[in-house]
Amino acid sequence: MSLAILTYILGGLTFGSALMVVLAPHPVRSVLYLILTFFFISGNYILLNAQFVAVVNIIVYAGAIMVLFLFVLMLLNLSKENEPKTKNVAKFAAVVASGILAVVLIAATKDTMILQSGYQTSDNAQGLVEGLGQLLFTKYVLPFEISSVLFLSAMVGAVLLAKREKQITNEL
Repeated sequence: MSLAILTYILGGLTFGSALMVVLAPHPVRSVLYLILTFFFISGNYILLNAQFVAVVNIIVYAGAIMVLFLFVLMLLNLSKENEPKTKNVAKFAAVVASGILAVVLIAATKDTMILQSGYQTSDNAQGLVEGLGQLLFTKYVLPFEISSVLFLSAMVGAVLLAKREKQITNEL
């Protein structure tokens, strides 16, 4: 089987499972589709000869982050009667935010190079930890630190939401 065909199949499966994350009616099923999406993304990383990133993706995202998401969903106790009603302003804001994200993605990918099918690297160290660490802690140190602050704030927010929900039910 050709590597290009395998890439297209894995890309299609990734796109399909990511679409099911958004379209799944139940939040727990959505999280399970997200875990499946992370596994498919790890497969794409392996095809790109980035084995370390693939393993870290499975351990960190499919393992730790998804367990955190499932615990948050269970703590929030989501049901139809507790579901907040979305207003037209919130829907409009979501559409605007999606449009801005699409513009950013298009702007980020317009300068990318399209690789030919015969592309080969002469460097055998591609995908290893040393090169990734050099890039991560030199060129990309600011985005790395910003993402760590975002993860920390998300965890604090999840704890506060769970604690507030518990206080509201205790008052009743």
